[in-house]
Amino acid sequence: MATVRLDYVAPWWTYWLHNFPHLNYVFEPVDNTFKPEEASYQQSLMLLAGAGAVGLSLSLLVLAVYLTLLCCWRRDIDEDTKRPNNCCVTWCAIITGLIICSAVGVGFYGNSETNDGVYQLTYSLYNANHTLGGINNLVGGSVGNVESGLKQHLERLDEIFATRSDYLQSLRFMRLMINNVIRELTALPDINKANVDLSAIADQTAFIEYYRWLAFLLLLIMDLVICLAMCLGMAKQSRWLLIMIMVFVALSLILSWASFGVGAATAVGTSDFCVSPDKFIVNQTNNFISADVAHYYLFCSPNLPNPFQQSITICQRSLTTMQIQIQGLLQFSVPFFPTAERDLLGIQKVLNTTEFSVHQLTALLDCRGLHKDYLDALMGVCYDGVEGLLYLSLFSLLAGCALSAMLCAVFKVWTLMASRDKEYDDIDEEDPFNPQARRMSYNPRGSNIHSFCSYTSSLGSQATLHPPPQAASNVTPAPEYMNQNMLFGGSPRYENVPLIGRGSPPPSVRWPYGPLVSLV
Repeated sequence: MATVRLDYVAPWWTYWLHNFPHLNYVFEPVDNTFKPEEASYQQSLMLLAGAGAVGLSLSLLVLAVYLTLLCCWRRDIDEDTKRPNNCCVTWCAIITGLIICSAVGVGFYGNSETNDGVYQLTYSLYNANHTLGGINNLVGGSVGNVESGLKQHLERLDEIFATRSDYLQSLRFMRLMINNVIRELTALPDINKANVDLSAIADQTAFIEYYRWLAFLLLLIMDLVICLAMCLGMAKQSRWLLIMIMVFVALSLILSWASFGVGAATAVGTSDFCVSPDKFIVNQTNNFISADVAHYYLFCSPNLPNPFQQSITICQRSLTTMQIQIQGLLQFSVPFFPTAERDLLGIQKVLNTTEFSVHQLTALLDCRGLHKDYLDALMGVCYDGVEGLLYLSLFSLLAGCALSAMLCAVFKVWTLMASRDKEYDDIDEEDPFNPQARRMSYNPRGSNIHSFCSYTSSLGSQATLHPPPQAASNVTPAPEYMNQNMLFGGSPRYENVPLIGRGSPPPSVRWPYGPLVSLV
């Protein structure tokens, strides 16, 4: 009759992932039982990991088609506004940024859940390793004490009780009990192999999990920085910033699809284990632990007998019998053989220590402690771990699609910037409606206007100014003051500008106590 597990039930998402099609390289169905050592099962997981490569290929194909259409079918620029309509690009960038931010939130939650599950697994493995190590130490210490301590005392008692056959018979009976204890303790399963395996698995799992958590954390932060840089690049219209964005978006796109493939394959493989973990563990431990011992710890059911109960009972009875024999010898032989008291007390001390170790061994060999660690490990892996992997796969999928759309938006912004620069380069400088052309076609003597308009510079630049050339010999030039009035618009602020080309004297200043004095 099969034992029913009431304490562990695999979650529904593990059954869903377990029923996912498992195919080898030639697309033939493969048994979905968790067998990582078989080549066909490894091929099925590697084929699932190839889903990331398929997603990356589709993203690159979409980008190639979009760039082809963008180069062949450019939008016409509105001739009235001379500005392309970039509303769609802006909304596409906004929606893409929101999707990436949402995906990053999902990724942070999934990364935390996966880390919690793996931490619970490693914590349970370390606890189980500590329990198995305690069992090994107790068994080894008890056997060593019985073999070395008791036998030395018994040899000396043989010499002391050489003349008493009844006492020697008691010593022979004690040797029989000692052999029973040694035989039963030695018959316990050698779990040193399990202890070493658990320690190595826990260390390797913790090492891999740390770098996995750190890698996903950096990927999530990079996606957030890309969103912020995208907004800044579109606002600043900076070419070098857009180039950096395209490089980092391409890198994040590759990493996202790669993480999607690895996460999907890991989630499916872990779900295959979670659906039937007992069968896999029994097959892995059959080299050094019998099937009944493995089932005892995996199920810990009251209906299953304790495989160590008989050995523990024999040890306890043998130790109790030896204690009775030592008490009798202490009571009856010490008055006649005082030198035997020291060895008898030594034997009693070793028996007390061994009996205490056997009681501790009984508690450690009980299935409840190791079974609790086993359930905690299953809960951490199959609930938090697989759930976190699903969220991380969802993040990778959303990020891959959103980053592809972001690359399209960046390419569109680049083309809009190129068309804007081309529009500025096509401006006709001789266009009378161009403000720059009107400024350039202003009065040819406009280069000297600054000197005329600056009172402080006019005094020092009179010697460097020359009269304008005559336009034609048969045309009477207008008086200089008329030209200056036309130039300055008759504004009174230019009345103090010196008259150039008329040979007029320089301005004079009337002193309050004397005649007019010329400045020159």
